[in-house]
Amino acid sequence: MSQAAARSHSMLFDKDVPITMNDGAILRANVFRPGSPGRFPVVMAQGVYGKDVHFADGWRPQWEKLLKLYPDLCSNGSTGKYLRWETVDPERWVPDGYVVIHVDSRGSGKSPGFLDPMSAREIEDYVESIEWAGTQEWSNGKVGLIGISYYAATQWRVAALRPPHLAAIVPWEGRSDHYRDYGFHGGIMSNGFLQAWWPKQVLSNQHGSGSTPYRDRDTGLPTTGAPLDLPMLNGNRSDYPAQMASHPLCDAWHRERSPALERIEVPVLSAGNWGGPGNHLRGNIEGYLRAGSSRKWLSMHIGTHYESFYLPQYVAMQKRFFDCYLKGEANGWEDEAPVKLAIRQVDGATHRNEREFPLARTVWTPFYLDAASRSLAAGQPATSSQFDFDAMTESVDFTTAPFERETELTGFVTLKVWVASSKPDLDLFAILRLMDADGKEVVFDGAHEPTPVTRGWLRASHRKIDETRTLPYRVFHSHDEVQKLEPGKRYLLEVEIWPTSIVIPVGYRLVLTLQGRDFEFEGKPGRLLHNHPDDRGHDDFRG
Repeated sequence: MSQAAARSHSMLFDKDVPITMNDGAILRANVFRPGSPGRFPVVMAQGVYGKDVHFADGWRPQWEKLLKLYPDLCSNGSTGKYLRWETVDPERWVPDGYVVIHVDSRGSGKSPGFLDPMSAREIEDYVESIEWAGTQEWSNGKVGLIGISYYAATQWRVAALRPPHLAAIVPWEGRSDHYRDYGFHGGIMSNGFLQAWWPKQVLSNQHGSGSTPYRDRDTGLPTTGAPLDLPMLNGNRSDYPAQMASHPLCDAWHRERSPALERIEVPVLSAGNWGGPGNHLRGNIEGYLRAGSSRKWLSMHIGTHYESFYLPQYVAMQKRFFDCYLKGEANGWEDEAPVKLAIRQVDGATHRNEREFPLARTVWTPFYLDAASRSLAAGQPATSSQFDFDAMTESVDFTTAPFERETELTGFVTLKVWVASSKPDLDLFAILRLMDADGKEVVFDGAHEPTPVTRGWLRASHRKIDETRTLPYRVFHSHDEVQKLEPGKRYLLEVEIWPTSIVIPVGYRLVLTLQGRDFEFEGKPGRLLHNHPDDRGHDDFRG
């Protein structure tokens, strides 16, 4: 079908369509489909953010920024009326011959039931919804999943269950490892995002509740109204943040919420963001590397975590992928390079196709820390030295000489450092930063907040390494037991610093900052913080 013919479809909107689960529960879906007769492929998302909450109502600052970046967002065939946070715009997909479905997860939006995000039941429901979508009279039997963040993380898990009608997935900036990517970075609880996300983005959309008077733009009626803390509502949902805090090791609870990536067989387009150290970045790369599918692609971009998803060039890529695997078009997608990288510059990015990740031509280069000169250099220090600092108030910087030639750093980074503490434990925050020739720091517009080149974390008592999954260029920790320190004794820590890409200009310097607390830019408070009082508030980390 030609592009002109494909865009001839009008759109029908079926609101609050019931989908019956295998235990009798009813989920409600919005279905947008071509007005033309025939059977069409389905793209869908299922989650807890409210299928009837307009992007601009629930996320006003992000909406305004997106409109500045993409002024034509609500033009050229789209009114923007049906835009929902982190999901596709039906008005841009249905005319091209796709059915778009957005389902409220159990206990959220219009779907009654017990609200239990990330649970096994939620993913079982997703299987049921996929199979329902694949067997309707307007469906060609092929279902693709697409969406950002929450709507990406669930894709990895449901794809591993292999629903028969699932044909392809596009997880866009979505974690795959519930423990390492999201809940606990290096064994340190990542609570800052969770504490903000739970009330604003989940509880506000609980079925029958709401703290914000969103209005359904289709009916004009409020979608919410009851306060968040009604006993009835409290009793009809899990306490996900409390559950997270009660599972500090990578135990069965976390494993149940992480996919068996090797079981994924459908084609995968995994889209990650270099500006996301602390949420999703690691998951998209691990998901790509470990997914069992023989047809998989990795696309890395820059910017905030939502803007690229809606930009025309990325929407075109999404559609071309789905045209191949949901419509069966021989459009050359399968000849595309498996890795598409935005090679980050200090003022943007260039784009390059590659055959693998990490790059086979990488020159793995050790840099050595010298505590006496506080330098980071290619040669080993002539003598041993140490540097002491207070974990909660001070830090130490290790700095390279100015780079004499333009140098690209793309791939994995591991820090090996000997440490000792006056306490029985320590948290190490490792921040890789870039300074220009005048000593001014280069700050990137990250997925969720301003970000340095990249970051890494490790709790010393979680230093145990999983040798079966560790590679020469990337360490993998077990996180299955606590091994306290003997105060004053030296220990070797291997810290996983999240993957990155940056072209370092001539005259610029790299700086490795080590400290015992979160790194934040002056005047720009962080969002992805690690300051839970039960996890970080006791004396063990104040050495």
